[in-house]
Amino acid sequence: MTNTIKRTLFDIISGMRDAILGTLKIHKLDEEVSKRSAGSVKAQEQLSVLAQRRAERDQHKTREKKVESEPKVLHRIFLCCAWNGGIFWLSIIAFNGLLLPCIRFLLYFVYSGSSKQNFVWSWMGPLLSWIFSALWILPLFVISKIVNSLWFQDIADAAYKKARGRPQMLPSFSKVIADILFSLLLQSLFLIQGMLASLLPIPAIGYIVALLHMCLLYSLYAFEYKWFNMGWPVQQRLSYIESNWPYFFGFGLPLALLTSWPSSYIVSGCVFSILFPLFIISANEAEPIRETFEFPLQLFSPVISLTNSIFRHSVTKTRQRHTSGHKHQKRSSSKS
Repeated sequence: MTNTIKRTLFDIISGMRDAILGTLKIHKLDEEVSKRSAGSVKAQEQLSVLAQRRAERDQHKTREKKVESEPKVLHRIFLCCAWNGGIFWLSIIAFNGLLLPCIRFLLYFVYSGSSKQNFVWSWMGPLLSWIFSALWILPLFVISKIVNSLWFQDIADAAYKKARGRPQMLPSFSKVIADILFSLLLQSLFLIQGMLASLLPIPAIGYIVALLHMCLLYSLYAFEYKWFNMGWPVQQRLSYIESNWPYFFGFGLPLALLTSWPSSYIVSGCVFSILFPLFIISANEAEPIRETFEFPLQLFSPVISLTNSIFRHSVTKTRQRHTSGHKHQKRSSSKS
């Protein structure tokens, strides 16, 4: 029992260490690009004069494409921070901390602190907040979801190529689409499962179980880019997390605690979008413990069963529609 507790604490601390220290390797990833370019220059110096001219001609044609195809990881992370922190989050702070207090002060100045001021502000404040949320926060939130997903994928692919080489994709395009859809549905159901766990009668236990769900989910978010590029199917990813859950609990713990600090869901999303690229880098550089933990935690099993049943039901319905449509076409062609 004592060895199990020691092993659990060691794995949790190892996960937290890899999550935090892995972010320090961002500079190393960008330095590898310059090393590769320097190596290509040395290789060109060893070519003949004619080969050098041909290489220079080809290099001049494809120079812009190469610059675009190998973006710097730091540049992408800076864009995430500038968009989510500099535009989205600061706009919320400016509205709630500057604009609303200024309008309230103007009302106080106009009505000289009379009771009319409180009446006007009782409907004007909520109305302004609603307009700001409907016309600014909601559209920007939707745009941020799309833009962040593209930037996260770009960061993950660039980091994987620079650290591990060419990705090993799944065998077919249909399997890739099925894997992505299955993973998105499963993650959504697991998030709901974690929210339901927080409603347990004993608050302390509910908080710990919900925190465990969020840590494992954030670890899955971060490691999924790497495992997908390695060609791991979704069942292998989930089984690996369940078999080594203390490590992945520790890995997702810093991000889970930081995102739970803001009371607003929107601000929490901004914090997540700013910090998550760093955890993608950490997951790409991390080497989790390969030994299976003594007590696997099968938290994903309920949502896996539910996701499988939903997929089977949808596939069965699609086949029935396809079969009925095919029969209808046969009947119409025979009548004609």
